[in-house]
Amino acid sequence: MLVSEGVAAAPPRESAFQRMMANGQLKMVLIFVPPAILIFTVFVILPMIQAGLFSPYKWSGYGPVPWALNEDTGRTFGRWIGTTNFERMMSHSAFKQSLVNTLLVIGVSIAIQLPLAMTLALMIYRSSRINTVFRLIFFLPYVMAEVATGLIFSFVLDGNYGLSRSFADLMGWEKAFFPLAEKPWAFYCILGVIVWKYFGFHMMIFIAGLQSISSEVLEAAKIDGAKTLQSVFLIKLPLLWPSITISVFYAVLGGLQVFDLVMPMTAGGPSNSSHTLVSYLYNFGFIRLNIGFGSAVGVFLFVVGVAFAFLYRNTVQRGQ
Repeated sequence: MLVSEGVAAAPPRESAFQRMMANGQLKMVLIFVPPAILIFTVFVILPMIQAGLFSPYKWSGYGPVPWALNEDTGRTFGRWIGTTNFERMMSHSAFKQSLVNTLLVIGVSIAIQLPLAMTLALMIYRSSRINTVFRLIFFLPYVMAEVATGLIFSFVLDGNYGLSRSFADLMGWEKAFFPLAEKPWAFYCILGVIVWKYFGFHMMIFIAGLQSISSEVLEAAKIDGAKTLQSVFLIKLPLLWPSITISVFYAVLGGLQVFDLVMPMTAGGPSNSSHTLVSYLYNFGFIRLNIGFGSAVGVFLFVVGVAFAFLYRNTVQRGQ
């Protein structure tokens, strides 16, 4: 193509690969992405494939894979039972209770935990020393390990020497009160600990969202006569919608995975009344050496989690 005199030809446009080579991004990708893919494959993809393969078998977990042939007996190590594990799971009263409990965790997280986190975030999101102290205090429960938290509250709520004992003495009760051994108090205690432990995480998400709102927008609203509540409901909350959707997403997926708090506090008791789906899987699958049944519960959890994530991303979070 002829170029007119005095007009320089435009330099060739760099491709995305060339730009990554020039700024060093390709090197970082080659260093960090393969290990992440390997870890994800080993600890997530392969276990889920195994769970899907084990779920149609009645298998204790001992020996090779359930479809391997036992040379001594001439039979496979596991017995093929098709969809029996799924049918048994759906008809099991403890599974139904654990499903209800998991939905309660999700409901309480969305209806109580998130509004509490939002309220506190609105109060302390501005930068100041005292607000920084409060953020640290409210965020500390989230930093604490789940098992340690469960053990601490199992002692706190003990009817012999915990706060329950002090409360019973204060009320003049002669008989000790053991909330972790009473239905439905046991699961109510777990719900309270969940709200206490995780609201700080959502609070920090909301604080980050509030700090990203332009001060000029808030100042213009104030000049136009907007009061505090009007500014919150008409400006801040609409602009916080991306942060809210992320918090709801984490709350639902976190509710499906509650396990570490349940086991040290109640281990699913009393009478399997405080199980969540994951603690139910652990108790009726691994502890009772019924790996095929536990794998079926794992497949159910995986399908529910993936279905929710896919639908949520393609509806609520579309375009974000």
